[in-house]
Order: sequence, then structure tokens, then C-alpha cells
Amino acid sequence: MLLQELYNMQSLLFHLAETIKLTPDQIGVKDAVVDGNSLLTNVLNAAYFWAGVVCVIIIIVAGYYYVISNGNAAHVKRAKDAIAGAVIGIIVILLAFTITQFIVGRF
Repeated sequence: MLLQELYNMQSLLFHLAETIKLTPDQIGVKDAVVDGNSLLTNVLNAAYFWAGVVCVIIIIVAGYYYVISNGNAAHVKRAKDAIAGAVIGIIVILLAFTITQFIVGRF
């Protein structure tokens, strides 16, 4: 069901692009979806991108909390744990992206 909704959303974007005479490259879609692998790759790349954005936002907010902690040990620990978790998250996202690209590229 989710894949169908994503496909419908992409179809809507293509329809809008066709109506206002844009190419898929201009709206951020490099290749039209031809098969399931490219759809899966596009969906996963979008998920990886947004997960990375969330991790960067967490790092920024945790850095702000670290700066305003005024030496409070509990706040410093909370900020450091958030930064460490976000960095681990970015590493996991990069590994998942690499594995996905390797596997989808093989089949």
C-alpha cells in the first residue's frame, strides 16, 4: 500500500512537470521509474536523506543544549549522549546506503 501511494505521488509530480513543461531532472527525479528496483532505490534514498537530515538537526540541537548547560552534569551528559546517538545514526545510515546500493546494483 505504501509503495502504491509513493507511486501515485511520483505520478502526480510527473503530471505537474508535464503540465508546466519541466523535465524530471528539474524536479529532482533523475530517472523515470522503469522497474521495481529503481522505485525501491528512489524510496530508500529519500528515506536515507531525511534520516540524515534528522540526525544533523539532533546534532545542532544537542550542541545548543551543550553550550547552554552551564556545567550542569546532567545536561552535559544528555547533550553528549544525543550527539553520540546522532553520529552513530549517521554511520548506520551510510552503511545502509552502501549496502543497498551494492545489492540493488547487483540484481
